[in-house]
Amino acid sequence: MKTSALTIRLDRDLERQLARAAKRSGRSRSEIVRDALRRQLALARFQDLRRRILPLAEAAGYLTDEDVFADVS
Repeated sequence: MKTSALTIRLDRDLERQLARAAKRSGRSRSEIVRDALRRQLALARFQDLRRRILPLAEAAGYLTDEDVFADVS
């Protein structure tokens, strides 16, 4: 897999938190940041899909998560 470098600026507190997390987990700072970015992008995709599907769900009578769970469980 081809990779590329990205430079970001962290304030001191965030850099310390990242360094501690890396030390505790035995992972590199890069691994932790990549994982955090993947999670954030997945959350953004989910929120976008939810926002786009919400009008269709409401039109079908799904007003809450419980409405959906009741039909799928």
